Amino acid sequence: MQLAHVSIDRLSVSAINMRHSRRAPDISDILPSVRARGVLVPLLIRPNGSPDTFEIVAGRRRYFAARTVADERGLADPLPCAIMEDGDDADALEASLIENIARLDPDEVSQWETFTRLIKEGRAIADIAATFGLTEPQVKRILALGDLLPKIREAYRREEIDTETVRHLTMASKAQQKEWLALFADPGSRAPRGWQLKQWLFGGQSISKVALFPIEDYPGLIVSDLFGEDSYFADADLFWQKQNEAIAARREAWLEAGWADVILLEPGQYFHSWDYEKTAKKKGGKVVVTVSQRGEVEAHEGYLSRKEARRARTAGEAGEEAETPAKRRARNSADRCRTMSTCIVTPPCARPCSTIRVPHCA
Repeated sequence: MQLAHVSIDRLSVSAINMRHSRRAPDISDILPSVRARGVLVPLLIRPNGSPDTFEIVAGRRRYFAARTVADERGLADPLPCAIMEDGDDADALEASLIENIARLDPDEVSQWETFTRLIKEGRAIADIAATFGLTEPQVKRILALGDLLPKIREAYRREEIDTETVRHLTMASKAQQKEWLALFADPGSRAPRGWQLKQWLFGGQSISKVALFPIEDYPGLIVSDLFGEDSYFADADLFWQKQNEAIAARREAWLEAGWADVILLEPGQYFHSWDYEKTAKKKGGKVVVTVSQRGEVEAHEGYLSRKEARRARTAGEAGEEAETPAKRRARNSADRCRTMSTCIVTPPCARPCSTIRVPHCA
C-alpha cells in the first residue's frame, strides 16, 4: 500500500464502500474541520481499471466534504490517499468495515484528553470549536471534565457514573469532589446522584441568578452550570441575606409610591388570584409579593383581599371614600386632634385615634 495525493476529479465512490449510497451523506459534523484544516485522514482507494482513476473504498464522507469545500472556493486540493494493491472485493469490503468501525465517536473523557493537549499546544477554544464542528460552550463543557478528580473521570469512563451526575460534579469544588468520592467508594454509604447531587452541592437549595440586588454586590462564589443555562449562588445563606435586604428596599419604594401596603407572603406560598380583587392604587390597592424557595420574587400590584374589597365597597355605598395612607395621616394629624397632649397612644397617632371622634376634636 502506498500513500499519495490524488486529484479529486480522479476519484469516485466504489460500490463496495460500506457507506455507498446514491444519496449524498450528511457531512455537517466534519465539514467545519475540512474547511479549517482540509482532509487529514487519508482516503482508502484502489484502481478501478484505469491507470488514472481510482474508486474510494473508505472515506466517502471526507470525499463529499472536500467536494463541497472545492465548490465553495472554486479550487480543489489533492486529497491524501492510501492506494490498495489490486485485490478481490472481500479485501476491500473488510478494509471499509474496519475503517468505519474505527470512526465511532470517542467518549467525552477521550475528547477532553485530546482537547487538553491542544490547549497546551496553544490552541484557543474558538480554534478547537471550528476544527471539530462544535460550539464554544460544547468545548468548554468537555474541558470542564478536567476539573474532576482522576478517579471520578475513570469511573465515568467505565460508565459507573451517569452523565447527569458527572455534569453536576463539574460544578463541585475539589473538597466537595473528595467528599462525594468517599461516599461513592464506601459500600455502606449512598453518594447523591442526578438532581439530588445538585441539592447536595448547594446545601439543599439550587438558587438561580434571580437576585434583586446587583450581582457585583454579592461577595460569595457564583458557580456556572456549563451543561445548563443557570448559575448558582454557592452560599445560600449569604444570598438570602442580600435578597431580603433588596426586598425590604423595594417595599419602601412601593410605599413611597403611594400603595396602601405591601403584603409579603411566606416563602413558597402562592398568589391565588381568586383570593383577591384588582383594586387601583387611589382606591387603597396593595402590593402582594411572593418569594419562591429558589429566590424568584414576583410582585402583584393593585390588589385587595376579598374581605378588604367587600369592606371598601360597603364604605363606598355608605358615602365614605376608601381611606388612603395620606388621608389616614391627615386625619390623625396634631392639628386636627386637640387632645394630643393627653393621648394615651404611643407613639401618638400611630393608628386611627378614637379621640378625633369626640365632640371637642376638629
